[in-house]
Amino acid sequence: MVDPKETINIENVVASTGIGQELDLQSVAMDLEGADYDPEQFPGLVYRTQEPKSAALIFRSGKIVCTGAKSTDDVHQSLRIVFDKLRELNIQVEDDPEIIVQNIVTSADLGRNLNLNAIAIGLGLEKIEYEPEQFPGLVYRLDEPDVVALLFGSGKLVITGGKQPDDAREAVDKIVSRLEDLSLLD
Repeated sequence: MVDPKETINIENVVASTGIGQELDLQSVAMDLEGADYDPEQFPGLVYRTQEPKSAALIFRSGKIVCTGAKSTDDVHQSLRIVFDKLRELNIQVEDDPEIIVQNIVTSADLGRNLNLNAIAIGLGLEKIEYEPEQFPGLVYRLDEPDVVALLFGSGKLVITGGKQPDDAREAVDKIVSRLEDLSLLD
């Protein structure tokens, strides 16, 4: 049996930062090669990095959200590229703007099918949402770590809301332990 923690995979890291000044996005879009800016569709400018792959959403306020990265290192590397590109346009960016990881989305596999009806009853209604007619997964809110896990009948999990990579490992441990206590992982 494979340890479910060995199957954890980071799917997306979302982080935010800012450069502390307002931007003229129209002018940035014209000067920043590869930038997408369509204010009718989305209020921010989208700038994609290829190595590592991510998208920076740059707003008029100077706030920047980086999404699509596969690790926290990739987020930092992508945002360094964005900061350098902005500096090349003579936009003032401090040396090391604070980058805050907002959400790490991970997937994992418990390696066996789950009886979501039994799990919904076993975990108690105050911590879960399960409406199979609406959504095929069971939503399980953990307090420690403060994450939300989506459990699927296939045994696959999606964990969202983590702030550091270890949150997923801790969540998988708690879920496995809780399901074993309830004899629901046979």
